[in-house]
Parts: sequence; structure tokens; C-alpha cells
Amino acid sequence: MRITSLGAAALLLLFSVRGTAAPLLTAADLRPHTDLSGVWTYSVDPYRDGEAGFHGEEPGKGHRRYEDADAEAVMKADPLALYEYDMEQSPKATIPSSWLTHAAEMRHYQGLVWYQRKFDAAPKPGMRSFVRFGAVNYKATVWLNGRKLGTHEGGFTPFAFEVTDILRKGENRLSVAADSQATALTVPPPVTDWENYGGITRAVTLVSVPATYIDSAWVRLAKDGRIRIDAQLDGASKANQPISLAIAGLPARASGRTDANGHWTATLAAPRALKRWSPETPTLYDVTIRSGADTLTDRIGFRTVAVRGSQILLNGKPVWLRGISVHEEEIGADPSRTITPDAARALLAVAKDGLHANFVRLAHYPHSEAMTRAADAMGLLVWSEIPVYWRVAFDNADTLARARAMLAENIERDRNRASIIIWSIANETPVSDPRNAFLTTLAGDVKRLDPTRLLSAALLTERGTRDGHPEMILNDPLAATVDVLAINTYNGWYTADRLEDVPAIGWAVPSDKPLLFSELGADAKGGFHDPATLRKSSEEFQAEYYRRTLAMARKIPTLAGMSPWILKDFRSPRRLHPVFEGGWNRKGLISETGEKKQAFDVLAHFYAERAAADGR
Repeated sequence: MRITSLGAAALLLLFSVRGTAAPLLTAADLRPHTDLSGVWTYSVDPYRDGEAGFHGEEPGKGHRRYEDADAEAVMKADPLALYEYDMEQSPKATIPSSWLTHAAEMRHYQGLVWYQRKFDAAPKPGMRSFVRFGAVNYKATVWLNGRKLGTHEGGFTPFAFEVTDILRKGENRLSVAADSQATALTVPPPVTDWENYGGITRAVTLVSVPATYIDSAWVRLAKDGRIRIDAQLDGASKANQPISLAIAGLPARASGRTDANGHWTATLAAPRALKRWSPETPTLYDVTIRSGADTLTDRIGFRTVAVRGSQILLNGKPVWLRGISVHEEEIGADPSRTITPDAARALLAVAKDGLHANFVRLAHYPHSEAMTRAADAMGLLVWSEIPVYWRVAFDNADTLARARAMLAENIERDRNRASIIIWSIANETPVSDPRNAFLTTLAGDVKRLDPTRLLSAALLTERGTRDGHPEMILNDPLAATVDVLAINTYNGWYTADRLEDVPAIGWAVPSDKPLLFSELGADAKGGFHDPATLRKSSEEFQAEYYRRTLAMARKIPTLAGMSPWILKDFRSPRRLHPVFEGGWNRKGLISETGEKKQAFDVLAHFYAERAAADGR
């Protein structure tokens, strides 16, 4: 089991949750690989017969199971063999995608679905092979050629299993049991405000690496202005191995040898020619690390982020975050959470080019690597979070372990993304002693795994009065722990406040930290108009809500930015008004198919003025 200096406790937790010394495979999407995406077969298993058997006996006894390695041969040889499935003749679907869009009858299915595909391989002597999943929502159990590889829980982070000793020359069969069912102990819990897209929702790849390979590498610009490197080898010969780093286009090189655990740490002076990454100049460099037979290259930007009083500093200079929140849902009438690089760019371009945004809140879970790489390339700062949402089981040790593993996986996957400046650990979680202890543990993990970024969480407020006007009061003990205060505000939408009274609402928040409005918003169904009475859910009401709320925001001296809710209308099973919602949360500034609402231009104008005033 390998433990690096990046947070031994969190990594030990990660390994224990997965049940194995799990590979990290940094920048796996940039390594040579075989793409196993494409056409798979699937079979719905609502009674979980593939797990428990007909009478609850162990899998593999009684009726034969979905993952049987010899199922096809037995069916052909023995006409009396009892199989109540046939994966060879089951329906087909293109992966990655959610099963909600596989067929009309799958639209509202939640539970267990079995997936399978065959593929050819040609393993090379001396090389190791891994099957890597970008994400499976929510729980995945994986078999290759009838051998169980393992189980992963968490619907938004990658995982991999080594298959070196199982992979065959020629045909192989990969089986996945994908289970979307949430419980009171999962993260997130069963009730959220977004669609639960079950299935294999991100790419599946077969990755080959040398016997001793570079498993992880973290390269960043430290607050002292020097470039710091942490790299980890995995393999029998990982100790005392020569290792080097080079940054293309810069006189920046470092070399050394790994320690007894295969770890290498180095620092070097940042060259004068280094261009710092920013939204205005999102410069990325090809960073190459070599050790033995392995070479790992990633595209990395270099910048620093810090706080000074109520300001957020990017590269030592104040930056005001002109943001918008985004769900992982592509533009279109029937989304399937299939975020390709083009789909990611399409979403982010609306924010960057249309709204004049420099910041996105990727809510409420880790988004795909396509999204964070697009943010790097396009120049958008990012808030990244895990789905500790509303009322998870804060008093349950297993739930805490799940959340810690998700947090570690998220940070380890994306710590080379210059765009990410904030790790968030929760959204709208009511204060209690168990919740405070739960989130304090997560906060400690963030600081241990990545002290170079800022820590936040979207907090709740209490309501009071001052001088005859409403006042929102932040009275959350977590405020003392986070670097950036963040509050979701919906005065005038979920409250009885009249819109004309919203600008006078006061805010009692600590004055020594930056404040973000992590959410603000109101519903509008695109195309529904009521200019005379400003009825709720009209475009005119939403636009006026934004005008009044932005007027309130201008008066808050510590406000360092915002990420209104939300860029695009998104599916939500709890939003069922037959006229205005129909299964969609309508707080988007554009409709699900991309049409702008009136409020879009209100926020875009505010951001354009702000950018001009800031000289950005």
C-alpha cells in the first residue's frame, strides 16, 4: 500500500473504502489507452436477483448469475440450463450515458442495472493493465472474465482496477452492476433537487502502463513563488528510481531519485518567463515526468490563490468572482449526463462569452474531467464540491467515511487543474453537533490534502431585523473554519419579501473574510411573460428579482463574488408543477435547450460593468 506526503490519513481511508490499494492513474485520460465506450448491452434487475438469487441464496447458486464467465457456452451446450437473462441478446445502449435515456420505459427507473460488453485485447509482456471508469452512479461492482475486480461507491469520481493477471489475449468480457439507489446513509441522500442519472455516465478505458509506472503527480506553483512537485511510483522497482520533470517552453527542469516508498518531492525556482494562468490569460504548459520506462504528460497552469481580509487574491491581486452555478447536464431537451469535451465547452462558453463570467460553481458534486479541463483551457475559475447535501446522516461513521473518500478522490483527480480555486465540502446543511463534527473532519482533510486552495461550504442563515429592516445573520460555527464564506440567498423567491424591499435587506456576516453568494435566483419558464403583474415564474419576475437582488449585493462591502442559481434549466423530480415545471427546475438563465431568458441580460450587464470597473 502506497502512502504519499499528500495526506496519509485520507489516502488510508480511501484505500479502506475501496478495499484495495487503489490506483490513482493521474491524467489517465491523456495516457495511451483503449476506449471501451460505445455499444454495451444492459439488463434491468429491479428485484436484485443478480445479487441475492431467487430465494436469497448466495449469488452463483440456484439461478446462474449475470457475471458468469461461462454463461454463453453453457447456454449453447445445455438446453436445460436455467438462465432467466441473456446478456448477448439484451437491449443495447451507447456508453457513457445514463440509462434514463436508454429507452422510454427506463426514464424513471432507479435501482440495479447490469451492463456488459466484449472487447479484444493484446496484453504486452512486462506491462500492467487497468480498467478505469470515469464514473458510475452510484455504486459499481465490476467483473472481468467472470472474476470480480471490486466495488466502488460514489457516483462522480473515477476508479480503476488492475486486471494484469485476468486480461486475456483476444476476447474479454467486462460486466458491471450499476446501482443508483440512494439510502439514508449514502452521499447524497435520497432526496435532492436534481435528477439521479443512474448508469455508466463517464468513459471506460483500458490503460496499459509499465511494470513500475508513475501513478500520481502533483505539480503546482506554491505561495512562495516556487514550483513544487510530488510524484509517486507504483511497482516492485519503485524505490530509488531516477525521475525527472521538464516543462515545455520553459527553462524548468528537475531530477532526482524516489525514496524507499517510491515518492519524489522537488522544488525549483519559477522561471521569469513563466506566464501565470488567469481567466484573461489561461496559459497551460505541457509538463512531462519521466521515470524508467514510463512517461506522463499533463497540461498544467500555474497560479496562486489566497485570501487577504475580505478579498480573494489570484496571483497576488484582488479578483471579484463573476460566477454562475452549473449542473452536469448537457444542453438539450433530453439530457443524459453525457458531458463530452464539446458539451462542456458549449456550457462554459455561455458563461464566459455570454455572461462575461470568470467563475463557475460546479454543483453539487464533482463534474467530469472534460468540464474541469475545459475550464482550464477557457479561463474560468472553479468551485468544486462533493454531494454532502442537505440532510445526510451526519451521525453515521460509514457516511462520513464515504464522504471522506469522495473528497479525497475529487482532490486527487483535479489537483493539477489551475482553474479550481475552491474546494467545497457541503451545501445547505442545518447546524447540529453531529453536522459540525462531520464537516470539521472534512475541512481537516482538505487542508491536509491540498493546502494551496481555498476551503468553503454553502451555508444557511438566520433571519432577524435591524432598524426596521430584515437582516440575514450568519450564525454557523463552520464560518470560523472556512477560508471563504458562502451563503445561498433567495429573498423574494422562497420568502414573503416583496421585490421592492429586497435591496434594503441587511447582512450580518464576519467582516474579516470574503463572502460569496453561492446561490441566488428565481424561477422563470422560458417564453412565459407577465409584464403587468410580474407573476412568479414569468421571465419579467425573474429579471426584476435579479435587479433587486443585485442592488442588495452592491451594498455588502465584503462581497467578493457570486454564482447565481443557475445557468441552465435542469431536470429535478421534485419540481412537478404541470404548467411551469414539468420535472424541470426553472431557475436557469437559459432554458434546457439554450434559449436566453430576460434575466440573462440583466446579469450579463452587471458583470460587464463589474469587469470594466475591475479592469478585467
